Amino acid sequence: MKISKRVFIFFAFTLFSVSCSSSDSPADERVSSTEVTTTSIAAEDSEEDKDENDSSPAIEESRDSSYIFDQNRLHTFELVLPQSALDELDADPMAEEYVEGELVFEGETIGPVGIRYKGAVGAWVGCVGSGEIFADGGAKACTKLSMKVKINWDDPDAEFFGLRKLQFHSQNLDQTHMHERLGYWLFREMGVPAPRSVHARLVVNGEFVGLFALTEQIDGRFTRHNFEDGTGNLYKEVWPLRSNGEPRTGEEFYEGLKTNENDDDLDMSQMVSFAEQIATQEDMQETMRQWMDIEEIISYAIVDRSIRNDDGAFHWYCSFEEANFGNECNNHNFYWYSNPSTGKVHLIPWDLDNSFENILFDANPVTPIPDKWGETRNGCEPFSYGMWNLTQRSAACDKIIYTWTTFDEEYERIYNEFMQGPFAKEQVESLLDTWEEQIAPVVREAAETHDDALRFEVWQNALNRFRQSLAHARGEEIPKEFFNSSGRFND
Repeated sequence: MKISKRVFIFFAFTLFSVSCSSSDSPADERVSSTEVTTTSIAAEDSEEDKDENDSSPAIEESRDSSYIFDQNRLHTFELVLPQSALDELDADPMAEEYVEGELVFEGETIGPVGIRYKGAVGAWVGCVGSGEIFADGGAKACTKLSMKVKINWDDPDAEFFGLRKLQFHSQNLDQTHMHERLGYWLFREMGVPAPRSVHARLVVNGEFVGLFALTEQIDGRFTRHNFEDGTGNLYKEVWPLRSNGEPRTGEEFYEGLKTNENDDDLDMSQMVSFAEQIATQEDMQETMRQWMDIEEIISYAIVDRSIRNDDGAFHWYCSFEEANFGNECNNHNFYWYSNPSTGKVHLIPWDLDNSFENILFDANPVTPIPDKWGETRNGCEPFSYGMWNLTQRSAACDKIIYTWTTFDEEYERIYNEFMQGPFAKEQVESLLDTWEEQIAPVVREAAETHDDALRFEVWQNALNRFRQSLAHARGEEIPKEFFNSSGRFND
């Protein structure tokens, strides 16, 4: 059922002592689509994303997603729902259960849609219950929590500017409010398929909530936008090899499947074969060239390591109870896409809110990776590291990642291209200046509206530190004082 009433037109885990107070181009050929609308019931991320069998042909190019993710615009979105439904959400945000409501955008009411809070461990830090780090439930305790809007609520084909989900990330743990937007922009500029991210102003039931990162959902719409053939399988957080080097099974890949899972002719042989060949072949570079775009994956590694995306694919956490990793070492915050036309597989980054933090020093007690690119330590056995002495394993102990580290010539060349191009001082400073000017009124509005919002001066100081950390990442000299305090975890 589609209803459009026109007025007229961590797993992420981030855990720290901070509470809630505190014209990009696609990576590949893009396929545009349109806008539509929709409608009701509860689902977790791990289940709801399995309705994204987006193998239908592209829709007419009239009002496509490029308008929503236009870097030159700061859109306002309003969510409207019964007070009883909002009270239900606020009573237990970690339940991540949808309630029915409506989305209002530029005079148009779209509904019904599903609305819920979203997040993993890090998303709730200090913002539910009594504010403990590893909260296991409780009522909403912060003004801002990340939210998700399901456009295809009761009509699986319903869309809004070619999108089926909207994700509003609170950025409560990112005082710069720039991590996601800049991080994904850098990946995309280097030809890596990655979500688009912009800022957005969010209103709920007529009350201004704050500034959010509007970050693209990685689903079948995403694959069609970024790949000439976007009908292939998309997998979330299933690394092809276990930490013992054995290939994953088809059953394991199916557990992470986010598209095509209901197809009668579902074929996962491409990803299974990739895992099996990587596990058994000796000529690793040749095998990797067969399965992956080397320019793309080395670009991924260079951006990832330059921005210290230490909570991503290169951090292998071991036996961390709160992250439910069990007795193995595993990584998270990534997707794989297998392209049926080219036979290639592609790694996609996800959840960049913790990126950039550890550039100057290990500011985060959980995420720091001590190894440089290609390094290993402790004989590839788990080792303790960081403020909390959590165990991890060197990324290059994994056969896939190790093979990537052997492409030395490609790495040096692409690194120089990155430093002289997207990551160059003039380029990044220009972006930050533009975005700072764009969002400053909303940051100030939030500070003046909510007692627990980030203070405007704190945000400005965080941006100054952020610029200094980026300069350091480029190899520039910066004042020594910036190595002593991040302004977040140690002040």
